Amino acid sequence: MSVADQTMPGQASAPRLPGLFADLYAKSRAEEFAFAPEQFLQMLQAIASKHASGLKLDEYCLTLRIEDLVLARACAAGNERAWEVFMLRFREKLYDVARQITREDSAGRELADCVYADLYGTKVRGEERVSKLSFYNGRGSLDGWLRTVLAQEYVNTYRKQRRLVSLDEESEEGVQFAAPAEEDTPPAHPALARATEDALKALTPEDRFVLSSYFLDNRTLRDIGRTLRVHESTISRKVEKLTKNLRKQILKNLTNLGLSRRQAEEALSAQPSDLALDVRASLAQDSLPGAFSEKGVKAGDGRG
Repeated sequence: MSVADQTMPGQASAPRLPGLFADLYAKSRAEEFAFAPEQFLQMLQAIASKHASGLKLDEYCLTLRIEDLVLARACAAGNERAWEVFMLRFREKLYDVARQITREDSAGRELADCVYADLYGTKVRGEERVSKLSFYNGRGSLDGWLRTVLAQEYVNTYRKQRRLVSLDEESEEGVQFAAPAEEDTPPAHPALARATEDALKALTPEDRFVLSSYFLDNRTLRDIGRTLRVHESTISRKVEKLTKNLRKQILKNLTNLGLSRRQAEEALSAQPSDLALDVRASLAQDSLPGAFSEKGVKAGDGRG
C-alpha cells in the first residue's frame, strides 16, 4: 500500500488513512507524540514486510501492541512527550525487575541504568542516535520486551566478566570459560521462530506452566512452589532441566528444518528481541494449581 497519494502539498491538513489504520492511529496516541500519519503507516508496512508471514497488512497489524509500538518508536525518535510517558510507566519497573534479576540493589540499579542508556540511545551511527527501542516490533507487550532486554544485558555482562577470569582460576573451580559475547549478534534465522514455537508447544501443560510463571510472569521459585504445593528446590531442578531440554529440542527442530548443526548453533545466538514469536502465546496453558501433588512432581518429570 502506497502512502504517496495520502500526503498533501505543504501539509495543510493531515493525510487521511484507510479506516482500520485511522482507528489504529487514534488508539496509538501517535498524534500526541508528533508521529505523522504517513510515518505511522510506513512503520507498519516496514514491520509487516519482515514479520507478517503471509498475513495481509491489516490482519497483521491487528496482532500488534500498537500503543506500545508507537511509544517505543517515538522515544527512539527522541520525542520528549513520549519519554515522559515511558518514564512514568517503566522507569521504576526497570529498577524493580533489574533488582530481581541481580538479587542485589546496587547491581540492579547499575543494570537498569545501563539498559536505560541503550534505550535512550547513547551510541551514534553517523549523525543518528541509535536507540534500542527502535528494535521493538510490537509483538508482545513492551513490558515483556523490556524484561527480556534486561535479562539479556545481565547475561552479556556476566559473560564479559567471566572473560576477565584467568584460565588457572577457571581450572581450579572446574568451570569452563563461558562463550564470549559477540559485539554484533546476527539477526534471527527465519527458521528459529518456528523451531522455538514447535518446541514450546510440545511441552506438557505442567512444564509450560512452570516456564511461563518463572520467565514471563517473573514469579519466584518459592512462589511457584507454594502455588503448586512443592518445595522451591523441586521447581529449581525442574526449571534447570526444562531449559536444557528445550535448547536441545530447538536445535533438533532446526536441523530437521534443514540447518546444519553449526548453523543451528549460530541461529540460537540471535537476540531474543529479534525473534518474531509471541512466546506467551506459545506457552499458553490451563491453570494448573493441582498439577503437582504434595508428594512431589507428577510421574514423568525425570527426577532421579
